[in-house]
Amino acid sequence: MGAERPRLLFVVTEDWYFASHRLALAVAARQAGYAVAVATRVDRLGEQIRSEGIELIALRRLRRSSLNPLRELAAIVELTRVVRRWRPSLVHLVALKPVLYGAIACRLGGVAARVNALAGLGFVFLAGTPLARALRPFVKAALRWTLGGARAATIVQNPDDRRLLIDEGLVDASHVRLIRGSGVDLTRFVPGPPEAGAPIVLLMSRMLWDKGVGELVEAARRLRSRGVNARFVLAGDPDTENPAAIAVGQLEQWQREGIVEWWGHRDDAPQVLAQAQLVVLPSYREGLPKVLLEAAACGRPMIATDVPGCREIVEDGVTGLLVPPRESEPLADAIAALLADPELCARMGRAARARAEREFGLDAVIDRTLAVYRELLA
Repeated sequence: MGAERPRLLFVVTEDWYFASHRLALAVAARQAGYAVAVATRVDRLGEQIRSEGIELIALRRLRRSSLNPLRELAAIVELTRVVRRWRPSLVHLVALKPVLYGAIACRLGGVAARVNALAGLGFVFLAGTPLARALRPFVKAALRWTLGGARAATIVQNPDDRRLLIDEGLVDASHVRLIRGSGVDLTRFVPGPPEAGAPIVLLMSRMLWDKGVGELVEAARRLRSRGVNARFVLAGDPDTENPAAIAVGQLEQWQREGIVEWWGHRDDAPQVLAQAQLVVLPSYREGLPKVLLEAAACGRPMIATDVPGCREIVEDGVTGLLVPPRESEPLADAIAALLADPELCARMGRAARARAEREFGLDAVIDRTLAVYRELLA
């Protein structure tokens, strides 16, 4: 009899996020000899996950938006039971709550090997609201305890997050691994000519205020008043579990006013990107935004804010333009400049595709992550 396969458990709050950002990694791990499961809230993508040979464990208590102490305790208890029952060799925790609660569950369940994946530092670190400011010191204290461990590694997606975690004393530098995003499938996202007619300026993301949606809407207003001929498209749904979610009524009102087109959630990202002349993401902070990776792979010039995560992908003046966050006028000027220069757009698009091939391919990201697994299990 051969040795038992190592058992890998992912913990992710939402099945759609796992399917979008980690399913390819899970499949690669299974093909590399791991038994793989994911514990997540099951909404609409359970069958897709199971069809790839990944065991699905439904979580009922873990919610990103909850701050109820009893519910949070119940989520930790539920996760601990999952860890004890499934007996993983290694647990891959994705995003802030799974990292915090999963560390407790792993310690109670006797699992030492743990990957803490922080895809951006989220609402608590990003927002200036009283709630975020009140939570921040408690989250930092929890992370100091959570991220430690001789067989724990913390994966971050950009150098700014790495520096913040180390400078704040939240994790030792020797335990941090920089892996740039979840990768992009270069065979699925490919260059092609944009749709004919009025050029489409696309913002494709969850409809959150801190993605800069409001700034794009205001930039669209300014450009319409200047007589710029373009279609401004928002593709994505509000994320009701996120405190920064934009109300559906607000999105519908902008559409009624004729400022933007709101296309809602789309499962056909390559086709949506293929229609766009340029892609914008005026976000306030990111880990490494998947939509910009996909836009680069499609050979689209990009406009993004000069913030952590975005500036890792958009090279100002080469693959796109960087603008200040939270300001609509520089965003409008950048959009107008690119729309007025199709040759520059084409040149930036070619440079973006070349950089995606060089640095952001899915296979390279998977290989680096599997190397972390082997290191922790050695």
